[in-house]
Amino acid sequence: MKRLLIANRGEIARRVMRTARRLGLSTVAVFSDADRGALHVRDADAAVALGGTASADSYLRIDKLIAAARASSADAVHPGYGFLSENADFAQAVIDAGLTWVGPPPAAIHALGSKSAAKAVALRQGVPVLPGYFGADQSDTTFAAEAQRIGYPLMVKAVAGGGGRGMRLVHGAEQLSAALQSARSEALAGFGNGDLLIERALLNPRHVEVQVFADAQGHCIHLGERDCSVQRRHQKIIEESPSPAVSPELRAELGRCAVALAQGAGYVGAGTVEFLLEGHAFFLMEMNTRLQVEHPVTEMLTGLDLVEWQLRIARGEPLPLTQDQVQLNGHAIEVRLCAEDEHFTPHAGTVQRFAEPPPAQGLRFDHALEDGAVVTPHYDAMLGKLIAHAPTRAEAIERLARALDDTVLLGLPSNRAFLAACLRQPVFAAGGATIPFLSEHGERIREALAPSHEARVAAVLAATWLGRPGASLPSPFARPLRAQLGGATLALSVRELGHGALQVQAGERQHTAHIGTDTVALDGVALDGVARPAAVVRSADGHAHVRWGAHDLRLQDLSHTAAVANGSGPAARELRAPFNGKLVALAARAGDRVTRGQALLTIESMKIEHQIAAPRDGTLASVAVAPGQQVGPGQVLVVFEAEPA
Repeated sequence: MKRLLIANRGEIARRVMRTARRLGLSTVAVFSDADRGALHVRDADAAVALGGTASADSYLRIDKLIAAARASSADAVHPGYGFLSENADFAQAVIDAGLTWVGPPPAAIHALGSKSAAKAVALRQGVPVLPGYFGADQSDTTFAAEAQRIGYPLMVKAVAGGGGRGMRLVHGAEQLSAALQSARSEALAGFGNGDLLIERALLNPRHVEVQVFADAQGHCIHLGERDCSVQRRHQKIIEESPSPAVSPELRAELGRCAVALAQGAGYVGAGTVEFLLEGHAFFLMEMNTRLQVEHPVTEMLTGLDLVEWQLRIARGEPLPLTQDQVQLNGHAIEVRLCAEDEHFTPHAGTVQRFAEPPPAQGLRFDHALEDGAVVTPHYDAMLGKLIAHAPTRAEAIERLARALDDTVLLGLPSNRAFLAACLRQPVFAAGGATIPFLSEHGERIREALAPSHEARVAAVLAATWLGRPGASLPSPFARPLRAQLGGATLALSVRELGHGALQVQAGERQHTAHIGTDTVALDGVALDGVARPAAVVRSADGHAHVRWGAHDLRLQDLSHTAAVANGSGPAARELRAPFNGKLVALAARAGDRVTRGQALLTIESMKIEHQIAAPRDGTLASVAVAPGQQVGPGQVLVVFEAEPA
């Protein structure tokens, strides 16, 4: 093995390259048209264009990837995670091309890569599974009959892929048909396979997974568990190890079952066995026959390089450790930084300013971010992973939350502040988070993130003066400012006192402020004029994204536009697209009478289907889009008829 092609993109491609380079391997990147200027392309020793923008035209094209390996003289292929990493046909095509496949044998992927097939292996190996239906008959009639046998609530799951796609919780028979249709569509778009299974749903479990490794000599060990219970849309956003709920005895039993499952399928390489844990009872969910997104958690805990293990095992080397030699030290936690707002809505756009937290002991940041990086709607919304390790869980939480506070990411919404708030939430901090954590506590976390009056004032001042000439000379005249933040308008009257000092009138409140080179200081309740780090990026249309202290605020300058009454005019009757995506379903037409909250359209963006609901009761005057159409943020989707006065 001398030249490694990474059949992936973004942060995982860069992460594999780091280890490959350390081991003396040259690296080959592949890229779609949308990724032509991406960081992972520039990091590689060579790069091959795949063409296309959508995954189906680029990173999911086996023929293009094999051709790229041949054209670049690569002798090995690492699939990363996602895309074709769990596709047995791709693994076989790599092997048939005379290349080394850095992953499990195609037969093991067949046996375990499908959730249905994995459950069959589990039953043979004595691994606990939930009651369910995993059969070949995929008709809605059969699913309905099996659902009655299993009982509600139940989960509908795609048999292929992962990442929470193609999963739906169904509480009753009346929801089943729609859930099957939606999950099938999402799975087909994401994995090219629309087959589903159903199983009994646990309503308050933990998601606990075990990292396993096996070599071609028949040895298999586990490297402990990861707790991935904090999820949105069935996708993990916080992962940690060890789990607060797993004792040494339970860890040993989870590990025994995970190893038994892998050995039952003739497994070789890295894999993760996922369980639902409720009390001391656990049940198999699935096995991911690849490296996981959250593998750095295990690396930080064990001090091992799992990509190095993958490469060495692919070269035929035995496992470097026995089970008794595995050491788990301290506590590690990872968060997934995503291009999404606090309501988990994904956003495409351009990173206009990015700064990592200062380097620190026990801190790691895997990403592919830089100023000018373009986040497209064609791929996953994840931007990077921030991981902290410390002797205790409390120290790891504090180290990671502080690192999130110190990260600057401007130009598009991100979940940076939301993740920091989750880490500091009392239930999570006490180790009590289960899978419903965000559904139970998410709204209160969002409320706590709402910017204070002082933060809103500071944001408007930063957007107006930070990094711009002015505020150095006194002025006898007050300057009126008006900005929209979070759907509300803030009006200020500001007088420049000279040398960066400002006198601010905000309604009945008065403030003094000071604009520094990269700080804004504002007096106010519990602020006392302390200068907080500030950064701002602006667009020509009056929008700005401001970072003040740990706050991220997006605003629009309305100082030069006429004030209008809310709820009047044509714009108040329009429903607009919140993000980029493809319209995959339309459930309304002109003339329909709809009610607030009724699903009108479904937009697929960043590999997830999102239902767009009516914002109010009313009658639709027109529908401006059609299924299959690409839509952009702010584009009019439907228009409501004007309501009589």
